[in-house]
Amino acid sequence: MAEGGEQRIAPAMMVGMGPILMVIVLVIAIPVSVMMSGAIAAGLLGFAVKDEVDRNHADSELLKTNY
Repeated sequence: MAEGGEQRIAPAMMVGMGPILMVIVLVIAIPVSVMMSGAIAAGLLGFAVKDEVDRNHADSELLKTNY
């Protein structure tokens, strides 16, 4: 009980918000964060591999066809 003998009642909107928030996190936030981190890792890996290949094959005539 709150001060003065009054009982505090949660607003109607707050009742049941926990499961809704959990569903939002599980369905939206986690998959988006996994995809974004995968995209960042793929970009870094692609940059590193292209840079290494460009250095290893610097005298190749096919290097000019790459952008």
